[in-house]
Amino acid sequence: MKKIDLHMHTMISDGTDSLEEVIEKVRNAGIDLFSVTDHDAIKAGILLPPMLTEMDQRPAFIRGIEFSCKDEMGKYHILGYGYDPDVPGIAEVVEKGHGLRIRKTKERLQFLADEFGFEFPEEEIEALLARDNPGKPHIANMMIKRGYAGSIREAMSEYINKKKFGTAYIRPDEAIYGILQSGGIPVLAHPTYGDGDDLIMGEEMDERLQYLMDFGLMGVEGYYSGFSPKIQSEVLSFADRYELYVTAGSDYHGSNKIVELGWTNLDDMSEAPEGMKRFLQDVEII
Repeated sequence: MKKIDLHMHTMISDGTDSLEEVIEKVRNAGIDLFSVTDHDAIKAGILLPPMLTEMDQRPAFIRGIEFSCKDEMGKYHILGYGYDPDVPGIAEVVEKGHGLRIRKTKERLQFLADEFGFEFPEEEIEALLARDNPGKPHIANMMIKRGYAGSIREAMSEYINKKKFGTAYIRPDEAIYGILQSGGIPVLAHPTYGDGDDLIMGEEMDERLQYLMDFGLMGVEGYYSGFSPKIQSEVLSFADRYELYVTAGSDYHGSNKIVELGWTNLDDMSEAPEGMKRFLQDVEII
């Protein structure tokens, strides 16, 4: 394999591309192996394998997911790879995550109405709540459409993110356990990113990894579109120290984010670390 990207999102969560569009763009980008990691959703992992089977010269695929988690220690994004969607475990966590997303979406809409007077047509609200996984970018786009904000960034920072939630999150131990139950590999996404602009490094990163490893964490996203060389080097050093799997992802969201497919900072697979080689050997590739 010459090029991989194991972290991307579609319309199933907060991306803007359909599954068909993602497949086409993956092929056009020359990506040999990819994974769709929609937030709190396994729909792509169920639908994509039969779609790919019908194609000639198709890219290889790994089932993926990304859980948004929080507990007393902080916020985390836990990726899950190679799970079996038919084995109980991960589906239960997905169901809980969807319920929390619906609840938070309704509360955010009420907050925007109460605090800023932002109102939306009933049909738009119904369409939002009918999505597989409604999230903040969807509300932001609705605000832009109504003229309440000029950009997704403004909508998020000035309005949507001002609504805080205490316990309306999946806990990292729940996500990791659900992934493991379904035969998957739990991986910490962009490990240095915490809550908001927090940057977690050094001893704090060490403590975070050991904390999650006690729950069964098996890997880290060592190559990521937003990493500086210093951050990447530190994450890979921790992966080597604890013999963790290593993955690479762009975090592509279509037009909702200024990141292109394949932007992983891993330009040459011949330079892939041992942790990535072990991951590709041990994960189920379709």
